[in-house]
Amino acid sequence: MDISLIKQLAVIAGEENISTNQADIDLHASDESHHPPSPAEVVVWGRSGQQIAEVLKFANAHRIPVTPWGVGTGLEGNSIPVYGGILLSLEKMTRIIEIHADDFQVTVEPGIGHKDLNAQLARYGLFFPPDPGANATIGGMLANNAAGIRTVKYGASKDNVLQMEVALADGRLIRVGSRSIKQASGYDLLHLFVGSEGTLGIITQATLKLVPVPSLMSAVVASFATVEDAVEAVVAVRGSGLDPAALEFIDAEHCRLLHEAEGVDLLPYPTLFMEFHAIHESTLTQGISMVKELCEDLGAIRIQGTTDHSERLKLWRARHHSLEILKRAMPGYKFFVMDVAVPISQYPALINYVEELRAQFNVPVTMIGHAGDGNVHVEFPYQNQAEFERALECDRLIVKRAIELGGTATGEHGVGIGKAEFMQQEHGAALDVMRAIKQTLDPNGILNPGKIFPEAIKPGT
Repeated sequence: MDISLIKQLAVIAGEENISTNQADIDLHASDESHHPPSPAEVVVWGRSGQQIAEVLKFANAHRIPVTPWGVGTGLEGNSIPVYGGILLSLEKMTRIIEIHADDFQVTVEPGIGHKDLNAQLARYGLFFPPDPGANATIGGMLANNAAGIRTVKYGASKDNVLQMEVALADGRLIRVGSRSIKQASGYDLLHLFVGSEGTLGIITQATLKLVPVPSLMSAVVASFATVEDAVEAVVAVRGSGLDPAALEFIDAEHCRLLHEAEGVDLLPYPTLFMEFHAIHESTLTQGISMVKELCEDLGAIRIQGTTDHSERLKLWRARHHSLEILKRAMPGYKFFVMDVAVPISQYPALINYVEELRAQFNVPVTMIGHAGDGNVHVEFPYQNQAEFERALECDRLIVKRAIELGGTATGEHGVGIGKAEFMQQEHGAALDVMRAIKQTLDPNGILNPGKIFPEAIKPGT
């Protein structure tokens, strides 16, 4: 981009909303993933749907790549501007436009963090259920179909959105979906854009489904002697008719670290974290009793249950900070974090396969995952290129195995850069349909190029 293009862009976006300062460029050049940084040429801060649409129209006319940015919490390079151009940051679009309390809905701008949103919704006794851990933006969560610990009960981001405003590459600003819970009118364009990682359009507004804050909550922690026993308990709990709001698998090493760093009362054994929500105390008590009995039958060596609010929050705070705790425990190491997901019946086979690779390659991998929906995160520490290459090899083997088991290359991290190579294996001929949709909506390839597809989609070609 030459200086004349940047001056024209400043007129469209507003002088105060663009920057070519190196500090701003560097701040938006990398995310939380292991992928190397790649700088944009200019940072533009979005302020409204119409302004973003005009920026895209300009970029499309001049074949300038545009990469959307939330807060950079992605783990697959989803928001790294690998082709330079414009980094379109949505982090200043944080307004709650309207709370439709009687409809259990809220309409928001894309840059508001989900934790910040829920803090505001608490006064209405409502909350937005998807919880990926980090304070990811709503726009980023929808673009990536983020999920998290409560997916097993409430679903992922795609299950909790009703309507969106989307800016297209050619400058059109469209509304997809409806505030009606039931929708059977035309193609489901709403869910076409959810999970598209900004490659088809930029989400500029969203109406979300909300649920009442549960009046009663309990946490159950069950430790097992072996990984096999723990993951078999996952399948048993899911098949028992119980309705956990969260069902997490934590390996022994994570439990040790959480105990030492956060003071959480955990044994250094494979462990399940479970949470249950109810409106009647008898329902909650009965659920705790049933899950304890199930875990005991499957060889749990210790089971603890609590309805104490502070103890439950302490447990989940430690779970959410597990990666940071791992990093502090291993100074000098970098981390390659991957995820896959499989049908719940295949979860034991998947976890056992990772255990086999741990032994075969002698790598100090750790595992933590949303076991209730068949999702696992595998963390590979590395200090040099050889160890990084070994982690990559294990990553490819785990993804291949997950797909063979009827699963997917990524349950919630998205495709981004890192999982693009597996798209053909997972989707086959359907990938050509995705390419056709991309070509229709973004013929010049300006929207988040280099993501999702195995081949690099270079803008203007």
